[in-house]
Formats: sequence, structure tokens, C-alpha cells
Amino acid sequence: MSQYRTHLPQLDDALFMSDGGIETTLIFHDGIELPCFAAFDLLKDAAGTARLDAYFRRYAALAKSEGVGLVLEAPTWRANADWGRKLGYSDAALAHANRQAIDLLVRVRAAFETPDTPIVISGCLGPRGDAYRVESRMSREEARAYHQPQIDTLAATDADMIAAFTITYPEEGIGVIDAARARGMPVAISFTLETDGRLPSGDALRDVIERADAETDAYAAYYMINCAHPSHFETVLGDGGAWRDRVQGIRANASRRSHAELDDAADLDDGDPDELGAQYRALNALLPRMNVVGGCCGTDHRHVSAICGAMKGARAQVA
Repeated sequence: MSQYRTHLPQLDDALFMSDGGIETTLIFHDGIELPCFAAFDLLKDAAGTARLDAYFRRYAALAKSEGVGLVLEAPTWRANADWGRKLGYSDAALAHANRQAIDLLVRVRAAFETPDTPIVISGCLGPRGDAYRVESRMSREEARAYHQPQIDTLAATDADMIAAFTITYPEEGIGVIDAARARGMPVAISFTLETDGRLPSGDALRDVIERADAETDAYAAYYMINCAHPSHFETVLGDGGAWRDRVQGIRANASRRSHAELDDAADLDDGDPDELGAQYRALNALLPRMNVVGGCCGTDHRHVSAICGAMKGARAQVA
């Protein structure tokens, strides 16, 4: 069973990296077709499983060489009921895919983890609907009921935690926290932000985090921001407030494009890795607890390496 579930090592302030944009890497760099942007679908055959294994091993090797911890997010962002049905998966097949994803990461951890570079395995959840817009809105209770089956499956594996990414409105994030809490799983919630620094629902990030903590007794291990460029939300963070202590992770886009522009784009905007690293270093001054860093759309190992180097430099300067 999980070796870190009772205490996540990234809560001790050491630097941890994660991976980049897995879907954009597979589609644009590797030329792999991903129906519904679903990386987990590759687990259905040996060739796809090998492709995912190679992807995660690249990041595990990078973390080891950089001397930092690693949070490995399972390729299960789309492995929930509605998206699974669109791809033709039964409930049983979907649960099997979630278990396969964690087993893959367990093998990667066994090959690369050292006492100085711990590897945390995270069961990754995505939103029920679109990651960029709020098409329909579940209540807190509905969100818990919807995400509970996937969390139940992941809780029975060697996953150390749950992390929900690209959450677009508060009730879904709070429902995920409730579902994880029901199974005693540590959980992190990561919000999608628009170019104005607000969630697609229009809610302010500060308000959502404070509400989630107030309604769940601050059960979430931490919060994150993903699928937005640093220029989209740095002003929001600059407003100050103790709530920023709860934002521990950033997985930013390489591109400054809006979500609407990204949706319509036929090309990959991978930005400038060194510039993105410098922007993370600047964010580090605004987020006192920021120590889980990786990338989202358009990023790959080059960006994560630059981010890692910039963060190590920022931490060395403070020390």
C-alpha cells in the first residue's frame, strides 16, 4: 500500500517537480492521436503503455539528476465516468485503466526513487466537463457522488494522494475534497484560471480557496494553479493575503494564449523555457509555500528543467 499517504513529503517544504503537459507532448511531439485528450486510453495496449512508461521515466530521471523530489501524476485526468463512456469504456474497464495507471507509476518509482529524491504517486482527476469553461455546474453533493467511484478505485491502489486538475468552479473542487476525505486520501485541488486571474466561473481564486477551506475544515493538503500562463495570474497573487500560503503548486502553460485561442489553435505554442523558468522564480516571491512545480499545456521536459533550475536558484538565494 501507499508509503506516503499518512504524510506527504512535499509538505515539508523541499522542492518537488512534476511533469509537463502530457497530452500536448504526446500529440504534438510524439504524433500520437489522443481521442478526447485522454492519455489513459494508451494503456489499452502494450505499445501505448510503453510510450507512457518512457514519458514518465524521462521526468523521473530528470528529478533524480536535479536532486529534487517528484510528484508523478497518473495519466487518468480523463478517466472518469462521462469521458470514459465517450471513449467506449465500461465502468469495470475504466476502473481497470485507473489501476493500470498507478501500477505503471509504481514501477517507475521503483526504478528511480532514492532517499534524497522521494517520488509521490498521485491519482489524477479531471473535471466532469470541459476544462476551459463551465457548461453545467454540479452541486457539492453531486460532485462528490460523481468523483467518488474514481477516488474509491485509486484509494485501493498504491496511490499516495489524489489531485484534481483544471477545476473551473468551486463546488466541484469541494466535492472532490469531500470524496477524498471519505476515503482518508490526501488531496490537492488545482484550479484553471483565465487571463484575468479568475476561475472560468468568474470566481476569484482567493474567494474559492477560502470557501473550500471554510467548508471542509481545511482538509485539502494544498491548492495549485494550472493551465494558465504566469502573466494571467501574477497580479492576483500580488494582492497579498494569508490565503496564498495554501497555494503550494504551479503547473503553468508555456503559452500566453487564452483558453479560447488554445482551443482553436492547430499548432503548439511552446513559448520560451528559460523565460518561463524566470517567471516561476518571480512567482516564488509571491507564494511563500510554493514548492511543487511543473508544466501544463505546451510544456515538456525542457520547460520543467528550466523551472527546476530557476526554483533551486531562488531557494539558494533565500538561504
